[in-house]
Amino acid sequence: MNIPRDRRGMTLTELIVALTIFLIVISTALSFMAQQNSAFQSAVDRLVALRNLRYAATTLSQDLETLGTNTPESQPSLYYGGDDVVAFSADYATNVANDPFAVFHDPDAPTGQVSAPSGGFAIPNAGVSFPDTTYEVTPGVASPAEVIVFFFRADSSTARTDDYVLFRQVNAGGPEVIARNLLRNGTQPFFAYERYGDDGTGAQALIPVPDSLVPFRHESDIHLAASDTGTSALADSVRAVVLSLAATNGRTGDAEATVAMNRLIALPNAGLGTLSTCGSAPILGSVLTASATVLTGGEPAAQLTWNPAVDEAGGEADVVRYVIWRRDAGALTWGDPYLAIPAGAPTYSYSDATVTPGSAYEYALAAQDCTPSLSPLTTAGPVLIP
Repeated sequence: MNIPRDRRGMTLTELIVALTIFLIVISTALSFMAQQNSAFQSAVDRLVALRNLRYAATTLSQDLETLGTNTPESQPSLYYGGDDVVAFSADYATNVANDPFAVFHDPDAPTGQVSAPSGGFAIPNAGVSFPDTTYEVTPGVASPAEVIVFFFRADSSTARTDDYVLFRQVNAGGPEVIARNLLRNGTQPFFAYERYGDDGTGAQALIPVPDSLVPFRHESDIHLAASDTGTSALADSVRAVVLSLAATNGRTGDAEATVAMNRLIALPNAGLGTLSTCGSAPILGSVLTASATVLTGGEPAAQLTWNPAVDEAGGEADVVRYVIWRRDAGALTWGDPYLAIPAGAPTYSYSDATVTPGSAYEYALAAQDCTPSLSPLTTAGPVLIP
């Protein structure tokens, strides 16, 4: 027995309703996916800008925090401070293996970029030059503190007129690009400065350096010289740099993303000078000279001269005295020390009048630190006393 079946399909109205519902679902799904894709792309654009900003700020912070590291007393730590340039001294890099004082060891660093500049050079954006002054740890020993300059310049390679490039320069070397697509953070300067001073209550605190005093420079070529006062000394009182910066992802229009930041960069070594660490054996680095002489009273004597040790004015700065040995020429051992002379003089000279005419003597010298430890001996002689 055949059962009749209902062969009726969808009516036109039902088909239109179904298609309409389907189109609404698809349209909603596509719209949601487009929104998610737009949000994802926006996040990527913002991340690109943020990474660019963080890299620029981290590089500046890492280098600025070394300001004053292992810098001799005569060399200014902060030389120039402007709203778009800062120049400072630091023993940042060395190409000498096992150098314990530099912040970083780079065996490939050029010789001209691991010590104080050998001559003056123009500071970018400043209109002034770093002084053509020889900075030394001791006479004949160049300062290991190079001069590092960070500065911003308008980027002429893009269509924008308000973006900048951050450069880093060491001594008179060529500047290297650190980051591009950088902007000012509103109307704030790239660099502002804070110094120790009276906060108005009689207490010492960090206070902003007024805009009217920026830019400033260490006008005296020699730190702590008689002329190192007034505006020159302002540079010596700075203890922090305020970095204000914005960055873009390098795109334009609706695809552009920008981020901004302010960061206080402390200068922990500013104003501290070189500290005595009294750890490793002292480095003498000086030649002992001995010669026969006659004193003003007619007495014969042996005249000894030498310069301060490397570790007296720089390095660990822990030399407290110099130890001298004397022996008859040809003797095999030095025996006990002959005498000790306190450290602290710009140069050293000692006249040994306890000698016998017609005799010959040999002398040795070592630097002693507060451990106490002795440097390797340097010798002079024989000296024949007439």
